[in-house]
Amino acid sequence: MQAQPEEAADMDGPDTRQGAEGFSFDPPAEPQGRGPGAGAVESWTPGGEPAEAASAGTGHAADEDAVIAAIASVYDPEIPVNIYELGLIYAIDLHQDGGVHIEMTLTAPNCPSAQELPVQVQEAVQKVDGVTRAEVEIVWDPPWDMSRMSDDARLTLNMF
Repeated sequence: MQAQPEEAADMDGPDTRQGAEGFSFDPPAEPQGRGPGAGAVESWTPGGEPAEAASAGTGHAADEDAVIAAIASVYDPEIPVNIYELGLIYAIDLHQDGGVHIEMTLTAPNCPSAQELPVQVQEAVQKVDGVTRAEVEIVWDPPWDMSRMSDDARLTLNMF
């Protein structure tokens, strides 16, 4: 069986190709043609900034605690601490239609787990009851640093 050559990517524009899992490093396109309330979002950020209030919608958003627990089940293979406690999750948006958008970062741009961690997060969140789709976006601003780790993570890694 011969491997099929991939089409050449346009090097001048963003890479909009998506893998089989639906993961992309590019931000998601704006939804179009959806009814009122379909884009309603309930936002959460680890910094405690005010979350956007959810608009009245007809669907049911996934349970925030269940989504966080799913994310916390993913571990960096090089560090014995889950990615939630490491502070790699920057934002979780729970949409009224069951969609979940997650902004996460990595410990460094050249992280060896750069390809697998976002896919693992997406797969874990998609298994949560009430989740209809999960999108993971990698962000680099602000850059991750050790101050984002929880006290439990610091204690586990002996970094006090």
